[in-house]
Amino acid sequence: MTEQQIQAPFSKSSRKTYTLVELVHRAPTQMADHGPEDTVFAFPVVALWEALLTLGVILILLLMSLNVNAPLEELANPNQTTDPAKAPWYFMGLQEMLEHGHPTLMAVAFPTLMLLFVLAIPYIDQSRQGAGRWFTNRRGARLALRTAIYALIAMPAFILLDNSFPPRELLRGIVPDLVAQALVPGLILTIIVLMPLVVLARNKPSARDVVLVMFTMLIVSAVVFTLTGFFFRGPGFELYLPWNMPGGYNPFNNL
Repeated sequence: MTEQQIQAPFSKSSRKTYTLVELVHRAPTQMADHGPEDTVFAFPVVALWEALLTLGVILILLLMSLNVNAPLEELANPNQTTDPAKAPWYFMGLQEMLEHGHPTLMAVAFPTLMLLFVLAIPYIDQSRQGAGRWFTNRRGARLALRTAIYALIAMPAFILLDNSFPPRELLRGIVPDLVAQALVPGLILTIIVLMPLVVLARNKPSARDVVLVMFTMLIVSAVVFTLTGFFFRGPGFELYLPWNMPGGYNPFNNL
């Protein structure tokens, strides 16, 4: 743009001054039809979705309360322990983990590490690329799917093998209790959890890939431990098939 083209629209006057500030090759941000990028309005877009989700959850709880009988049981008898004594479903995963190692490790150390990992996710992955999209992209979806399949195989296998050949019992009296009860079970679980990262390391993963793999591993493992404790633990907290529980116990009655 020449100087004559710039000054042509403006008439010369001793009482007016004009200054050319900047020339840009795109629409200015002050245009009325230009809004913030990568954003949606909190109201009504997000508010309506939150309202619909809230109403949906209330409807599901209402239908469950109408169709599932949940009577109060008799007063607890301190001379007779309920068998099996199970925690509420939201603690069932922790109770299942207690079957595989020392309580301090399984009920304190590991849950604390899981919580710290979830809190650290925004600091581990600070990239805005693909933010707000499920699994970021196709690569992320493949990583999450493969990790979920691995966890669905590895965690039940760990539960079955540890139930049949518990190292804390096989090593009792041979090594110190700290090794048998905490170090060995903790090392086995750590290897199982970190194995997807070892495989992923060959492909130079990004921080988003690491977060996707570890978060998927965390969620699927929690689901596996919760369902195992709820449906497959019977009298004596031993493993049974849900339809083959001894003593007439039926885990579905606790739903």
